[in-house]
Amino acid sequence: MKKAIVKISEGLGNQLFMYAHAYAFSKKMGYNLFIDSISAYKKLKIRSFLLDNMMIDLKKADPADIPNNFAQYLKFKLNKKVDFLRSEKKFLIERKFKNKATKYIDYTNNIYSDNVYIEGFFESEKYFLEYKNDIINQFQLKNISRNSLFVDPNTIKNENSVSIAIRQHRFSEKNNTFMNRNKSDLFVKDTISYIHKACELIKSKIKDPKFYIFSNDVSNLENIFDKKIYKIVNHKSNKPLNDFYLSTLCKYFIVGPTTFHWWSAYLSTNLDKICIRPNNKIKFSSNENIYPEKWIKI
Repeated sequence: MKKAIVKISEGLGNQLFMYAHAYAFSKKMGYNLFIDSISAYKKLKIRSFLLDNMMIDLKKADPADIPNNFAQYLKFKLNKKVDFLRSEKKFLIERKFKNKATKYIDYTNNIYSDNVYIEGFFESEKYFLEYKNDIINQFQLKNISRNSLFVDPNTIKNENSVSIAIRQHRFSEKNNTFMNRNKSDLFVKDTISYIHKACELIKSKIKDPKFYIFSNDVSNLENIFDKKIYKIVNHKSNKPLNDFYLSTLCKYFIVGPTTFHWWSAYLSTNLDKICIRPNNKIKFSSNENIYPEKWIKI
């Protein structure tokens, strides 16, 4: 049996990109797909594996196939180092260019062994566009409790709802230094400036828009956004998944600089949806192909 094992890490948005790429790769190349949901989260305590909340037929990798202890990790690292010498690759590692930049590359052109380990972010729909419908169906959330939702889903569905996302503490959540806090504050400031411009564009295109703000930290947003115009979504429980669910129900999107919101915009089923996205000044992905072509840049 040919096995592709994908390393899943980081937050929900990145997890979705990693899985989507691995799913498409496995389908094209005739592999059975398995998930390494363990190795990345041994160190990354501020994140957790969330794909088991989706309609995905998950198959967890055999512990023997992933670096599950120190000895396995050393062997695994050495294997990665020498993989360039092999004619049949055992690893599919996303290629990085100058300043860690990435771009879409068709990795299915390479030759791989019967067991291949996949590692990288692969943040572009170009990797899985052929299987877009499959991905959308699998990325539906299951077991959402309506009683725990901050807003009635039917309200969002029946309005000209506009989803807005603000990523806070981007640079300081892992390393809370003075410099990183300043970088995070500037990132939020630039994001808010972009949002105000995008809101004016939305108002010129749709009638009576209703703006919903989603954020990983809403504590200071009421001082910035007029509550008569913006509704700040503040879930007290199951926040990442409840935020994600309500956001995907919106009809229009001012796409925030976060993979989390990229996916909620992408998964929206509104046929007339408008997706506005920031220019390259507000950069959150290393991949030059991160945005679909139809999304509007301002």
